[in-house]
Amino acid sequence: MEETINLALIYGSAREGRFADTIVDWAMEQITADSRFEVQLIDPATMAPPAWHVREDTPERRELAERIGKADAFLVVTPEYNRGYPAPLKHLIDAVYSEWQAKPVAFISYGGISGGLRAVEQLRQVFAELHAVTIRDSVALPNAWTLFDDAGQMKEPEGPGKTLAFVLNRLHWWAAALHRG
Repeated sequence: MEETINLALIYGSAREGRFADTIVDWAMEQITADSRFEVQLIDPATMAPPAWHVREDTPERRELAERIGKADAFLVVTPEYNRGYPAPLKHLIDAVYSEWQAKPVAFISYGGISGGLRAVEQLRQVFAELHAVTIRDSVALPNAWTLFDDAGQMKEPEGPGKTLAFVLNRLHWWAAALHRG
Protein backbone atom coordinates (compact mmCIF):
# COMPACT_ATOMS: atom_id res chain seq x y z
CA MET A 1 0.00 0.00 0.00
CA GLU A 2 1.32 3.42 -0.95
CA GLU A 3 1.93 6.05 1.67
CA THR A 4 -0.62 8.88 1.92
CA ILE A 5 1.10 12.21 1.34
CA ASN A 6 -0.12 15.43 2.92
CA LEU A 7 -0.06 17.82 -0.05
CA ALA A 8 -0.29 21.56 0.42
CA LEU A 9 -1.81 23.16 -2.68
CA ILE A 10 -0.65 26.76 -2.60
CA TYR A 11 -2.28 29.64 -4.45
CA GLY A 12 0.32 31.95 -5.95
CA SER A 13 -1.99 34.89 -6.55
CA ALA A 14 -4.01 36.99 -4.17
CA ARG A 15 -5.45 39.39 -6.75
CA GLU A 16 -9.16 40.06 -6.80
CA GLY A 17 -10.71 38.31 -9.80
CA ARG A 18 -7.66 36.05 -10.13
CA PHE A 19 -7.63 33.16 -12.59
CA ALA A 20 -5.89 30.99 -9.97
CA ASP A 21 -9.26 29.86 -8.62
CA THR A 22 -10.11 28.20 -11.95
CA ILE A 23 -6.74 26.45 -12.12
CA VAL A 24 -6.83 25.33 -8.48
CA ASP A 25 -10.35 23.93 -8.98
CA TRP A 26 -9.14 21.96 -12.03
CA ALA A 27 -6.09 20.69 -10.13
CA MET A 28 -8.19 19.71 -7.10
CA GLU A 29 -10.40 17.53 -9.29
CA GLN A 30 -7.33 15.62 -10.45
CA ILE A 31 -5.71 15.42 -7.02
CA THR A 32 -8.80 14.31 -5.11
CA ALA A 33 -9.25 11.49 -7.63
CA ASP A 34 -5.80 10.27 -6.55
CA SER A 35 -6.19 8.54 -3.17
CA ARG A 36 -2.47 8.89 -2.43
CA PHE A 37 -2.89 12.53 -1.39
CA GLU A 38 -4.58 14.33 1.46
CA VAL A 39 -4.88 17.98 0.38
CA GLN A 40 -4.84 21.22 2.30
CA LEU A 41 -5.26 24.58 0.55
CA ILE A 42 -3.03 27.50 1.46
CA ASP A 43 -4.24 30.80 0.03
CA PRO A 44 -2.43 34.10 0.63
CA ALA A 45 -5.65 35.96 -0.24
CA THR A 46 -7.19 34.64 2.99
CA MET A 47 -4.26 35.79 5.14
CA ALA A 48 -3.64 39.25 6.51
CA PRO A 49 -0.24 40.21 5.00
CA PRO A 50 0.87 42.62 7.75
CA ALA A 51 0.39 39.87 10.31
CA TRP A 52 1.94 36.90 8.53
CA HIS A 53 4.85 38.17 6.47
CA VAL A 54 6.84 39.57 9.36
CA ARG A 55 9.36 37.55 11.36
CA GLU A 56 7.53 38.26 14.59
CA ASP A 57 5.96 35.25 16.22
CA THR A 58 2.32 36.14 15.57
CA PRO A 59 -0.58 33.68 15.78
CA GLU A 60 -0.98 33.91 11.98
CA ARG A 61 2.69 33.13 11.39
CA ARG A 62 2.56 30.20 13.84
CA GLU A 63 -0.51 28.83 12.04
CA LEU A 64 1.23 29.12 8.66
CA ALA A 65 4.38 27.47 10.04
CA GLU A 66 2.26 24.62 11.41
CA ARG A 67 0.47 24.12 8.08
CA ILE A 68 3.72 24.24 6.04
CA GLY A 69 5.40 21.96 8.59
CA LYS A 70 2.55 19.42 8.43
CA ALA A 71 2.82 19.14 4.64
CA ASP A 72 4.93 16.38 3.08
CA ALA A 73 4.92 18.07 -0.34
CA PHE A 74 3.81 21.26 -2.09
CA LEU A 75 2.09 22.04 -5.37
CA VAL A 76 2.32 25.75 -6.14
CA VAL A 77 -0.15 27.24 -8.64
CA THR A 78 1.45 30.45 -9.83
CA PRO A 79 0.76 33.02 -12.48
CA GLU A 80 3.48 34.97 -14.19
CA TYR A 81 3.09 38.70 -13.64
CA ASN A 82 5.62 40.89 -15.46
CA ARG A 83 8.07 37.99 -15.95
CA GLY A 84 7.96 36.97 -12.30
CA TYR A 85 5.82 35.47 -9.57
CA PRO A 86 3.47 37.49 -7.33
CA ALA A 87 4.61 39.27 -4.17
CA PRO A 88 2.01 37.55 -1.90
CA LEU A 89 3.58 34.20 -2.82
CA LYS A 90 7.03 35.52 -1.91
CA HIS A 91 5.68 36.80 1.42
CA LEU A 92 4.12 33.42 2.15
CA ILE A 93 7.33 31.55 1.30
CA ASP A 94 9.52 33.90 3.34
CA ALA A 95 7.28 33.83 6.41
CA VAL A 96 8.76 30.48 7.49
CA TYR A 97 12.06 28.74 6.89
CA SER A 98 12.83 25.31 8.33
CA GLU A 99 9.31 24.03 7.62
CA TRP A 100 10.12 23.91 3.86
CA GLN A 101 13.31 21.91 4.23
CA ALA A 102 13.74 18.46 2.65
CA LYS A 103 10.31 18.50 1.02
CA PRO A 104 9.44 18.39 -2.68
CA VAL A 105 7.80 21.27 -4.54
CA ALA A 106 6.02 21.01 -7.89
CA PHE A 107 4.45 23.74 -9.99
CA ILE A 108 1.43 24.52 -12.12
CA SER A 109 2.08 27.80 -13.88
CA TYR A 110 -0.02 29.94 -16.12
CA GLY A 111 0.20 33.18 -17.99
CA GLY A 112 0.62 34.46 -21.50
CA ILE A 113 2.67 32.79 -24.16
CA SER A 114 5.32 31.51 -21.70
CA GLY A 115 2.72 29.74 -19.55
CA GLY A 116 4.34 31.08 -16.41
CA LEU A 117 7.64 29.25 -16.88
CA ARG A 118 9.71 32.35 -16.08
CA ALA A 119 7.99 32.61 -12.70
CA VAL A 120 8.71 28.93 -12.03
CA GLU A 121 12.41 29.34 -12.85
CA GLN A 122 12.65 32.13 -10.27
CA LEU A 123 10.77 30.05 -7.70
CA ARG A 124 13.19 27.15 -8.20
CA GLN A 125 16.02 29.42 -7.00
CA VAL A 126 14.03 30.52 -3.94
CA PHE A 127 13.11 26.96 -2.93
CA ALA A 128 16.69 25.76 -3.45
CA GLU A 129 17.78 28.34 -0.90
CA LEU A 130 15.22 26.88 1.52
CA HIS A 131 16.64 23.37 0.99
CA ALA A 132 13.45 22.20 -0.68
CA VAL A 133 13.58 19.89 -3.70
CA THR A 134 11.82 21.19 -6.81
CA ILE A 135 10.44 18.67 -9.28
CA ARG A 136 11.93 19.17 -12.74
CA ASP A 137 8.64 18.54 -14.54
CA SER A 138 5.76 20.99 -14.23
CA VAL A 139 2.41 21.86 -15.74
CA ALA A 140 2.56 25.03 -17.82
CA LEU A 141 -0.65 26.54 -19.16
CA PRO A 142 0.09 29.17 -21.83
CA ASN A 143 -2.76 31.61 -22.48
CA ALA A 144 -4.60 29.77 -19.73
CA TRP A 145 -7.79 31.81 -19.99
CA THR A 146 -8.34 30.32 -23.48
CA LEU A 147 -8.06 26.75 -22.19
CA PHE A 148 -11.20 26.87 -20.01
CA ASP A 149 -14.84 27.39 -20.87
CA ASP A 150 -17.18 29.85 -19.12
CA ALA A 151 -18.05 27.21 -16.50
CA GLY A 152 -14.38 26.79 -15.56
CA GLN A 153 -14.00 23.41 -17.25
CA MET A 154 -10.88 22.71 -19.26
CA LYS A 155 -11.84 22.48 -22.94
CA GLU A 156 -9.24 19.83 -23.85
CA PRO A 157 -8.17 18.26 -20.54
CA GLU A 158 -6.32 15.20 -21.83
CA GLY A 159 -2.86 16.74 -22.36
CA PRO A 160 -2.70 18.89 -19.20
CA GLY A 161 -4.35 16.09 -17.22
CA LYS A 162 -1.68 13.60 -18.27
CA THR A 163 1.04 16.09 -17.41
CA LEU A 164 -0.45 16.76 -13.99
CA ALA A 165 -0.75 13.00 -13.33
CA PHE A 166 2.93 12.62 -14.24
CA VAL A 167 3.90 15.51 -11.94
CA LEU A 168 1.82 14.04 -9.10
CA ASN A 169 3.57 10.69 -9.53
CA ARG A 170 6.96 12.39 -9.27
CA LEU A 171 5.84 14.50 -6.34
CA HIS A 172 4.55 11.43 -4.49
CA TRP A 173 7.78 9.51 -5.13
CA TRP A 174 9.94 12.37 -3.87
CA ALA A 175 7.75 13.00 -0.84
CA ALA A 176 7.85 9.33 0.15
CA ALA A 177 11.61 9.13 -0.42
CA LEU A 178 12.37 12.29 1.53
CA HIS A 179 9.97 11.32 4.30
CA ARG A 180 11.77 7.98 4.78
CA GLY A 181 15.19 9.68 4.61
